[in-house]
Amino acid sequence: MRKLVMAVCLCFAFTTIQAQQKKALNILAIGAHPDDCDSKFGGTAALFAQMGHNVKFLALTNGDAGHYAMGGGVLAKKRRQEAKDAAKALGIAEYEVLDNHDGELFPTLNVRLEVIRRIRDWDADIVLGLRPNDYHPDHRNAGSVVQDAAYMNIVPNVAPDTPPLKKNPVFLYMSDHFKKPYPFQKDIAVIVDDVIDTKVKGLAAHDSQMFEWLPWTNGVDVSTIPTGEQERLKWLKERWMNRKPDASTLEAVKKWYPNVDTSKVSQVEFFEICEYGKQPTDEEIKQMFPMLGSK
Repeated sequence: MRKLVMAVCLCFAFTTIQAQQKKALNILAIGAHPDDCDSKFGGTAALFAQMGHNVKFLALTNGDAGHYAMGGGVLAKKRRQEAKDAAKALGIAEYEVLDNHDGELFPTLNVRLEVIRRIRDWDADIVLGLRPNDYHPDHRNAGSVVQDAAYMNIVPNVAPDTPPLKKNPVFLYMSDHFKKPYPFQKDIAVIVDDVIDTKVKGLAAHDSQMFEWLPWTNGVDVSTIPTGEQERLKWLKERWMNRKPDASTLEAVKKWYPNVDTSKVSQVEFFEICEYGKQPTDEEIKQMFPMLGSK
């Protein structure tokens, strides 16, 4: 009888572990503009979506200032549609764009409460945001407002119209190249070589940005940019693939992919663990990023 009880207990424990491993994760990536999350998290988001997890992108502004030839409501409407198209290309569940003006984002209480509600409504296990040091004020302020929401989302009396989360999610920063006050830390590395074409299609959906606004701000003659769909994808991919990993990048990759020949790795997305959310162990990170080590 004792052996039977032990067998039942072991079976239950194994079933519980399997259920936990199969649980769909809820991931929320928050940027300042439509296209922010796509460029920094698009490959990993596509991998999560392919594995059956729930991914949402949230843009805190409508992007109505990011162009040289159009603006206001016309541009905001276009960028909302681009976001929907990008979500479809990446295979993610949702891409929400808030109606705050581009270039005018501040980490106000109202914006913080909107972010807290979105985190709660998505029942997020992982929340990704920008670091609050960046060239663009909207990026800095988007990073700050996510930091400000990182603890408050579990406080019942804050935004009481939405139920608080029972546990704080893991908060992560998406990567950047800024050095002050300190450089971005490559705590987690995800190889996205297998989904780079999917990522590029997601980026290309933001055509007002990838083929017009961003090249224009970098001094590119936009009349030289291809107009055909396949030619544009090739042009964009070539520009993206020029971003090769350096030695420090490959060292970070090796931690999470110990059996991979890092000399053959081309495209990687990195994430830094924010101190304000749950502090995951390496084993918990592997559970939350089930693609790690699997390439």
